[in-house]
Amino acid sequence: MSTPNNLALKLIKFYQMATSNRPSPCRFTPSCSEYGKQAFENHRFFKALRLTIYRILRCNPVGGSGYDPIPEVKCHQ
Repeated sequence: MSTPNNLALKLIKFYQMATSNRPSPCRFTPSCSEYGKQAFENHRFFKALRLTIYRILRCNPVGGSGYDPIPEVKCHQ
C-alpha cells in the first residue's frame, strides 16, 4: 500500500476514534468513514479520494440512502 493511502487511512481512523461516542449521521451503509477506509484499502490513492469525496457529497438529506459498497477492484493486465 502506498504512503498517501497509509496517511489517508490514519486520518480516517483518527476521525473514527474522535467521533466514536456519537451516533453516525450517515444515511448509507457502510458509514461514509468506513466507505473511505475501504476505498483507500482497495484502490489507488486518487481513485479512492474521488470515490470518498463523491460519497460524502451524496450523503445529505435530499440524497439517497441504503447499502452502497465500494466498487470492486478490476484486474489490469
